[in-house]
Amino acid sequence: MSRTDIEISEVGPRDGLQSISSIMATEDKKRWIAALAAAGLREIEVGSFVPAKVLPQLADTAEIVRYARSIAGLSVAVLVPNLRGAQDAVAAGAHKLTIPLSVSETHSLKNLRRTHEQVLDEVRGIRALLDQLPPEQRPSFEGSLSTCFGCTLEGPVAEDAVLRLGEALMAAGCDEIGLSDTTGYGNPVQVRGLIRKIWSNLGRDALHGIHLHNTRGQGLANVLAAVEAGITTVDASMGGIGGCPFAPGASGNIVTEDLVFLLEAMGYSTGVDMDRLLQARQILAAALPDEPLFGFVPDAGLPKGFQYAKSELSAFA
Repeated sequence: MSRTDIEISEVGPRDGLQSISSIMATEDKKRWIAALAAAGLREIEVGSFVPAKVLPQLADTAEIVRYARSIAGLSVAVLVPNLRGAQDAVAAGAHKLTIPLSVSETHSLKNLRRTHEQVLDEVRGIRALLDQLPPEQRPSFEGSLSTCFGCTLEGPVAEDAVLRLGEALMAAGCDEIGLSDTTGYGNPVQVRGLIRKIWSNLGRDALHGIHLHNTRGQGLANVLAAVEAGITTVDASMGGIGGCPFAPGASGNIVTEDLVFLLEAMGYSTGVDMDRLLQARQILAAALPDEPLFGFVPDAGLPKGFQYAKSELSAFA
């Protein structure tokens, strides 16, 4: 595989599936994840350790983690809402844990039923849990600043609040933070500005990734702003499925297939093969026949003469 300039973290098996009513069969999930990995995606968020009564779509996450661990070279990521979820994730063998902290406290209460301080208490508990493990067995631990650009429940979100909570997450024990435009409020100017302020406050090592939605059509424009600012990991969901079930109107994940084409066409290497990626999409479509899948590249195909990026070379050079 060529050098990866931008890593695409596929979140469809978690963020995508949690927001639809259909429940994907466990064996179909395994086939889908295997196909995503075969296409070159090196990090996949495979599920969430939440009670099955809350998200029955993700009730099999522990089994999925154990299966995904068997795929060579794949980083297996999961979302955890609290210490109990982290304990289950560690037991299953996840490589990466992400806990969401909504900058909008109204959304936090809807999403996790916890205030900011209660979430930070969970972070401290998870840090203590991870510190008990041998260093080589510790999963990485990310705190995701959700609704960091705005919230459908509260409206605009102050940048000062994002910076304050980012500092609090790092102080409580996260290895890094991520920015998440949960409700699709962000625009490129906001994205660029907030990234720079986070780095100014906490240093470059504190922030590598961003999770953007295309709810209002700004998704790929925001990706461009983030990548040009220096972000190296971008989340996306195959077919654009998913959103946030606890934020009204929060739909529209970035389409993985379109994101791969955008980055490769710009000369960034993603390590993802589009033909194999479209084969994985066929598995998803067959497993969820009643769910709409989005994306322009799957419909139009790759342009004649398209070449995958090789380091700094343009895809059309």
